[in-house]
Amino acid sequence: MTKGRIFSGMQPSGRFHLGNYLGALENWVKLQNEYECFFSIVDLHALTSAFENTSKIPENIHNMALDWLSAGLDPEKNVIFVQSKVKEHAELHLLLSMMTPLSWLERVPTYKDKLQQLGEQGKDINTYGFLGYPELMTADIILYKAEYVPVGEDQIPHLELSREIVRRFNNLYQPVFPEPQAQLSKSSLLPGIDGRKMSKSYGNEIPFAASPEELRERVRLIVTDPNRIKKTDVGNPDVCVAYKFHKIFNKENVNEICKCCKQAEIGCVECKKRLAEKMVDVMTDMHTRRAEYEANPARVKEILAYGAERARKVAAKTMEEVREAMHL
Repeated sequence: MTKGRIFSGMQPSGRFHLGNYLGALENWVKLQNEYECFFSIVDLHALTSAFENTSKIPENIHNMALDWLSAGLDPEKNVIFVQSKVKEHAELHLLLSMMTPLSWLERVPTYKDKLQQLGEQGKDINTYGFLGYPELMTADIILYKAEYVPVGEDQIPHLELSREIVRRFNNLYQPVFPEPQAQLSKSSLLPGIDGRKMSKSYGNEIPFAASPEELRERVRLIVTDPNRIKKTDVGNPDVCVAYKFHKIFNKENVNEICKCCKQAEIGCVECKKRLAEKMVDVMTDMHTRRAEYEANPARVKEILAYGAERARKVAAKTMEEVREAMHL
């Protein structure tokens, strides 16, 4: 018996990396056995900051679906779908925008920061769509009457705005929606191979879809203790990026790795070789599933179509209640 309903989504904005997997997707795989889950590839959200070039969205959607399925999301246990294939998302977003004060959207902590950051990158994002991003996110969640949303602490202000919008709607019209609760996800923070935050923009990522050969090559480039020049030099695991990877992917042997490094019983090359083989082993099932789905792209399309059909049934029922409440 499930504990309740969850909604979560990701933008199809490019190649997924291991940091993305550990930050959210790994948790989703666990949640699918405890909750009724709606997981959406939110392509409409991708337009809020990349509306000028949409040519890669179909490819990114397909690759994201491959990522999710290879990670272990079960299309029978979960409703897996593309946001734009359920038109009710756009309809509910429009209706909510009619009753949400502009000041609520402008006070979202990340709005002005992102506006400045992306503006400095030359992007023209001074648009209603970008300002209304939290409104669309709210529509995504409450369209399925989700009780829980898995989020990181930085996303709590967005969810609190969603809760305010729900309260306003329920008070103005009828109590149609539950207030979604934050389910804080405990994720492992994985640095990039250079020690900075893992990011495609830094070129320091390890792709989630990396083959065993590519995975080994990327691990080989991980930065280690800069003061350790020779194998016989004593190492300091606390400043070694490879050791941080060991603590996530090689937990059962991490104490031994630490001891051997401090006592110069193992060199950095051997340390990273062991790490790479452990990571390949951990991801074997994912590589196998991905290869199967890559060989059958029609099956991926079927899964997304099946998910959209299931999502539409729930969304249509919700919108009937919304229109009745608003006398439309």
